Parts: sequence; structure tokens; C-alpha cells
Amino acid sequence: MLEQRRKFNELNTLATKQYLEKDVYSSTIERLHFILDEFDKVYLSFSGGKDSSVLLQLFLQEAEKMNKLPVTVLYIDFEAQYKATINHVEELLINNPKVEPFWICLPMNLRNAVSSYQSQWQCWNPEEKNRWVRELPTYNCVISDVNYFPFFTYGQEFEEFIVKFSEWFAQGEKTACLVAIRADESLNRFRTIKNLKKERYNNLGYSTKISEKVYNFYPIYDWRVEDIWSSVGKFDLKYNKIYDLMYQQGKSIHRMRLCQPYGDDQRQGLELFRYLEPETWFKVVDRVSGANFGNLYANTYLMGRMRVVLPEDHSWKSYTFFLLSTLPKYESEWYKIKFQVFFDWWGKHGYPIDQEEQGLRFSSMMFDKEERKREAKKEIPSWRRLAEVIIKNDKICKRLSFAGTKGQFNKYKELKEIYGY
Repeated sequence: MLEQRRKFNELNTLATKQYLEKDVYSSTIERLHFILDEFDKVYLSFSGGKDSSVLLQLFLQEAEKMNKLPVTVLYIDFEAQYKATINHVEELLINNPKVEPFWICLPMNLRNAVSSYQSQWQCWNPEEKNRWVRELPTYNCVISDVNYFPFFTYGQEFEEFIVKFSEWFAQGEKTACLVAIRADESLNRFRTIKNLKKERYNNLGYSTKISEKVYNFYPIYDWRVEDIWSSVGKFDLKYNKIYDLMYQQGKSIHRMRLCQPYGDDQRQGLELFRYLEPETWFKVVDRVSGANFGNLYANTYLMGRMRVVLPEDHSWKSYTFFLLSTLPKYESEWYKIKFQVFFDWWGKHGYPIDQEEQGLRFSSMMFDKEERKREAKKEIPSWRRLAEVIIKNDKICKRLSFAGTKGQFNKYKELKEIYGY
């Protein structure tokens, strides 16, 4: 265990941020020039948010200087979007001769973190057309035919689609996809950039190999949110006006996020639809199971937002089993499978399973002071962490250090078919 911790600390030291005597804008321009020179094909993945909006406009600026217009832009429309976001997408992509857009409106499976009964929802599901948040856009660049792409399957997961699209677009040629993620935005994004195990292009830290001859590039990975808004003001860039409304609601620039509204992190902003676009809100809340519950409780202890509260007369272990008993059978089995992997891993790293109890050796109530500190740092296992995963509706079990895996929700669907409700 000590040797493992030493190795972790060594890797963590290697991944420490190092600042250079160079501004991020100049560095990004250099990166864009390099990518446009180096690759046969380049496209940008656009979301309508502040980061991808700034990157797109800088990309267009440099592509025009290098006579590389028009540029290809991929926009995946998740249906449940602010009207202001769609207005901004139209502003940058429609009737713009500098852009060749792929506006995707296909029935994809997305995460629904506000319900224990419907863990996924499907945007643009034709069987639920009467509940769509918006009407299907009718521009020529909009792709809504499920047969348009040879690789697309009905209900395909978003993570699979973006990889398949890159391969389809590349057609065997060396291809770069520009993605507007910033290491400063979250720990997961910092890890994406600094992952020492990933394969990169020419050992460039801001790149990741996706498939043969296809690479993601993150040209603004070292920007802070302050840099984003400074560039909007300094260079008079266009931006999504929904951020003005978020600011008026008291949201700091660090808490303004756009994405499909029912995700694990995005559910915290569900209530904003009610304030910012009430005419959109009633459709958003009717679209998926649990949306109004998420609106009311996503930012409270009932969904583990502030802290997980242990009820009286319960240990963390008994509380975990109680929570499992309240779930539908398929949900309970899903968590048990994940927990068993958790048990097995810790059993091999110094915390063997008590065969009689079929669980971890202690509830966290029995930890001494030093063990409580280690448990808080996730250096040792505890039943509290398992209870927290259930309360937070954390299907992937990120809080147990699991990562998302390809096809994981197909396995979840199989359990649902086996056990029913």
C-alpha cells in the first residue's frame, strides 16, 4: 500500500501545472497554425458554450489567414437546450460561408442523473415527439436521418458517436479534432490533459490519440475562465447571451456551465431553466423522469450535494443495505456488481473481505482519528463511500474511482430486462 502511494505521488508530481512566461492567446494561435499545417483534415467540436465559441472564432480567424476556409464544425444538438444557445449556434454556423457545419439531431442515449428509474434518456426519440423540448431544426446542414451515417445505430451513446464520426470523417487520412476543454475547469479535465498513459501526437501534451490517424487537440487547455471572457471583450467576439442571464441570477463566471441538463454535474443547474427561460422549463421538466425532483433537491443533502447525512440507529453499512433495498431490483443489482469490484480491488490491496460479513471490515463510525482522515482522502475503503454513491445516483461510481466504460449502459439495460421493476 505504501509503495502504491509512493508511485501515485511520483505521478502526481509529474502532472503538476507548470507556468511559462508566455500568454495563452499567443500559444493558442501557434497551436492552431501548427495543426492547420500538419493535418490533412481538421474539424472543430462545437457545443454553443463560451469555450467552444471562443475557440471556433479564433480558429476561423487563423484558417482565413492561412487560406484554409471553409472549416468543418460538428455540433451535436441534445434537444433540451436553451433558446439562447440555439440562437448563438445559428449566429455562428448558419449562413456563414466560412463554415461547413454538421448539425446532428439523432436519437442518442444520454445520462439521466435525476432518476433511479430512468438512468438514460434519448434525445430526438421519434416515439416521444410530442414531448420534445424543441421542434426539429430545418436547416440544410441538420442531420436527423438515422441512415445518414453508416456507423450510426439507433440509441447510440454520445461517447461512441463522436469516435465513430471522427473515423468516418477522416476516411483514413491524418485528422485533427479541436476540442475546447480547459484543464482549469475541473479535475477530470485536468486529468484528461495530463494523463501520462495516453498516446499523444508528437508527444504534445495537449493532444490525445482517438483512433488510427485521428487525434483530439485542446488548443485552449491552459486558459482560465477569466481568459475566455477577457478575449470576448478584447476581440469583440460573439457569445451565448444565456451567460448574461446567468450572471443576473448571481452565478459566478466559474459556475456557468452548458450541457444537456440531466447529467451528473449538469443537474445542479436544472433550476436555472425555471428562472432564465420559463417557457422552456415546463418542457424540460416534462421530458424525463425525475426532472422536477432534480430541480428541487439536486443542490441539497438529499442528493448528497452538501454532505451525506447518516440517519439515527444506522451504521454506514446498514444504511447502504437499506438504500439498496429501496431501489428497483435492476438498480440494486447494478450497484452490487460495481461494489463487488470495489471490494475485490481493496481486498488485493490490504483490506481483505470478511467472508462471513461479505463486506468491508469496518463502518466508518469505527475508524480511529487517523483512519478517518485517510478515509476522507479515499486512501482506505468505507461503507460511507458506498452509501454516498447511491444517494448521489452515481451510476458510473466515480466516487469509488471508477471510470466510464464503453457499452456500460448496455449492460445496465440487460439487467433491467432480466429483473424488471
